Amino acid sequence: MIRATPPTSPANPAQRPPRRPHVCVVDDDEMVRTSLQMLLDVLDMQVSTYASAADFLADPRAFDCDVLVLDVRMPGMSGLQLQALLSEHHADVPVLFISGHGDIPMAVRAMRAGALDFLQKPFDEQQLIDWIHAAILQRESARDRQREQAQCRQRLASLTPRERDMLDGVMAGKANKALADEFGISLKTVEQHRARMMEKLGARKVADLFRLLQALEPPAAGERAPHATGALRG
Repeated sequence: MIRATPPTSPANPAQRPPRRPHVCVVDDDEMVRTSLQMLLDVLDMQVSTYASAADFLADPRAFDCDVLVLDVRMPGMSGLQLQALLSEHHADVPVLFISGHGDIPMAVRAMRAGALDFLQKPFDEQQLIDWIHAAILQRESARDRQREQAQCRQRLASLTPRERDMLDGVMAGKANKALADEFGISLKTVEQHRARMMEKLGARKVADLFRLLQALEPPAAGERAPHATGALRG
């Protein structure tokens, strides 16, 4: 039985307008496209289907999709070639490969290139739904991180050169007296610059500064959503 459970809502839904998850399906088999369209419509998802990689690339809306369900072997550009092209253009959309052929080397190649899973047709619909839900959560998490990074960069850009000196000094563990001696300014002036720096960055303590700068670091290598299933289902 299919559990039509919607994806988990963001922690603070008031921060952004509600949106239906957008799933793109690229498969040259019309029956597969139709069945997936009907399945995902039941889950209240926005679904766009394409008969070829070229059709997908011709639609500018497709590049902002939350999940890409991609057939491996298609006339013209293959699914693996489309995945490589998207990767070259830094598109971070989660990719799920589906294939009618149990090709383990092909699955390994797809996974190493960043695919989150590789399902063999005919696949279990509940497994597909579970995977899509996990991928949507990953996509939303990535967007949250991008928004947080943009806010951090904006705050850092608002600092004056002297306030940036204070930030660098604090992160290096230097005391106010040491900063006053280093820059040839009074201790009171250091305290003023430091207070303004902390206010602009929305930090109440030094630990907040570490968290802010840590948010600008890229995610750890290999960090991805957990697989809803394993590769090559029978």
